[in-house]
Amino acid sequence: MSASGGSKAIIAALLANLGIAAAKFVGFLVSGSSSMLAESVHSLADTGNQGLLLLGGRQSRKRADESHPFGYGRERYVYAFVVSIILFSVGGVFSIYEGIEKLQHPHELENPLVPIAILIVAIVLEGFSLRTAIRESNHIRGKESWVSFVRHAKAPELPVVLLEDCAALIGLVFALSGVGLTLLTGNAAWDAIGTLAIGVLLILVAVILGIETKSLLVGEGANAADADKIRAAITAHPEVEALIYFKTLYLGPDELLVAAKIAFPAAKKLSDVAATIDAVEASIRAAVPIARAIYLEPDVYVAPNAAHPTTDAIVIKSAD
Repeated sequence: MSASGGSKAIIAALLANLGIAAAKFVGFLVSGSSSMLAESVHSLADTGNQGLLLLGGRQSRKRADESHPFGYGRERYVYAFVVSIILFSVGGVFSIYEGIEKLQHPHELENPLVPIAILIVAIVLEGFSLRTAIRESNHIRGKESWVSFVRHAKAPELPVVLLEDCAALIGLVFALSGVGLTLLTGNAAWDAIGTLAIGVLLILVAVILGIETKSLLVGEGANAADADKIRAAITAHPEVEALIYFKTLYLGPDELLVAAKIAFPAAKKLSDVAATIDAVEASIRAAVPIARAIYLEPDVYVAPNAAHPTTDAIVIKSAD
């Protein structure tokens, strides 16, 4: 997986969640707390999710073949989308079901201090995992806000880990509050309410992840900054008479496809056009290194008029 995939953050989250899941499940067995059971399932689901993200990164590195001529880069989007489904179904729906069940059939906690101790330790461990994810994200986030980073990141792994870790910390607070209030009041309903809150939180995070990764799966183009760089790289060449239009598409988090139609003077020799196209491709790759698949179509520019209106989305004359 490339650096943009944040493999260090994924591995840190996987190890933390695996240990936390085991500890929480022991806490559930000792106390019978539904919040602890919900949190155990949550951490177990997160562990599986991180494993899926690592598998997606590995699958995306397969070489292109006849069936997939542009490679397997989108495998990372597929596995990130699967993660959102697992978080919704296994984590959120199970927690809500367990919370409703415990509201209908309250169960008194046994040894409540044990789950409280485990939850406090889990909060510390999740904090370390979140700190690692934040550090890894800061390498590529730049000056973007966190909301903008999650919404616009083309590599899905770091936003997934960030949201999972944030949800895990908030879920732990819900579980700790539920167990603590049950201990203080003697009313087991608080534990069930904590479980319901965890379920609602997980479903909310899963929906956000699903929406963002669905957009990547459908196909997103270059962001505005990269699109401007590509446009400038093309029109900067004096031999290019006009940029008629261009389109971009992410083939994977680290590979961008660029297709453009560029105009040359009608009297230009074919050999000169070919040389210019090679130079333009080199300029695009220098400006946007992830633009690896570039297809440029030469044409002769004809200004639109009432008799022959253009249907092209972009028409930009290069400077003389």
